[in-house]
Amino acid sequence: MRTLLSVATIIACLLSGALAGEKSGVAVEKTVFGKMPDGAAVDQYTLRNSQGLTVRIITYGAMLTSVEAPDRDGKTANVTLNCPTLEDYLAGHPCFGCVVGRYANRIGGAKFTIDGVECRLAANNGRNHIHGGKKGFDKYVWKAATVQSEGVAGVRMTHVSADGDEGYPGQLTATVTYTLSDKDSLQMEYEATTTKTTHVNLTNHAYWNLAGAGPGDVLGHELTLHADRCLPVDDGLIPTGPPEPVRGTALDFTRPKTIGRDIGQTKRGYDHCYAINRRPGERLVLAARVAEPRSGRVMEVYTTQPGVQLYSANGMNWKDRSGTVRYGNHGGFCLETQHYPDSPNRPDFPSTLLRPGQTYREVTIHRFSVR
Repeated sequence: MRTLLSVATIIACLLSGALAGEKSGVAVEKTVFGKMPDGAAVDQYTLRNSQGLTVRIITYGAMLTSVEAPDRDGKTANVTLNCPTLEDYLAGHPCFGCVVGRYANRIGGAKFTIDGVECRLAANNGRNHIHGGKKGFDKYVWKAATVQSEGVAGVRMTHVSADGDEGYPGQLTATVTYTLSDKDSLQMEYEATTTKTTHVNLTNHAYWNLAGAGPGDVLGHELTLHADRCLPVDDGLIPTGPPEPVRGTALDFTRPKTIGRDIGQTKRGYDHCYAINRRPGERLVLAARVAEPRSGRVMEVYTTQPGVQLYSANGMNWKDRSGTVRYGNHGGFCLETQHYPDSPNRPDFPSTLLRPGQTYREVTIHRFSVR
């Protein structure tokens, strides 16, 4: 199964100096964000580093609700789309910042077969299954505990999914650990174990707008994807074959270009899974780089995952219950690091199968800077 570098080694790769014995400048604060209808508390964890970066995560859906990052002039803004209150999250939203599971993206026909046994899932995207089903991991309150080591601090969240949940076999224990460093890197580490053989594909569904979350769009953001190939899909966005070259097409982000430059040449905007370039033996690699020209903010995405789903919030028209917070068409972009869609039904794709005694581990790191 997907064994990879230790957490400490991965952090050291990107956060050079943060583990060199210096004292951590990252603080963690716990507050109450709200209460569920049954009275269960939803807590918020706020991570702050000495460079002015502030990150907030809530236990409902293990959601990333805020990343306040400085621009080139030192002015901070929240660069991830969010709901202002718990009640707004409960009223419905397009997966703002949540952990998606058990399976991110789509599974064709809402079924797969393991060792000759067919498993039927919830069909919540036409005839297909998406993002874990009707009640995925984003709709549960996760248990949480703070974590801290030299140069980094954060919160570890855990959710136990029952055997048969949304049709998936096995009791799955999933954890996501968010850590912030003084090097302006936000790491998300995912782990899972199971009591029966099952399929797992976890990601974070954050929407980013490096100009600041609000009414504007992201079409002027300059994106580079370290991915020469992309999966062809049918009208239901289920892969029809192996990854194909993107060179010279509207899907080509191998060199920096704005998200909006070629979006009109696509059928419905960007909602495509790219195969990340990786040499044999490489695990943690640079998948994407995004720059916002006006603010100067830059975000780099490193991951151990084989793919990244680029989604340009096509047709988004969301507002909070008071009508004061609005996000419109292309109001954010997602870079969902993950395994390929429909992998359980495609033996030619990297495997998402997890068996008892194995541990699923994947890491994604967002590094923020200015230019």
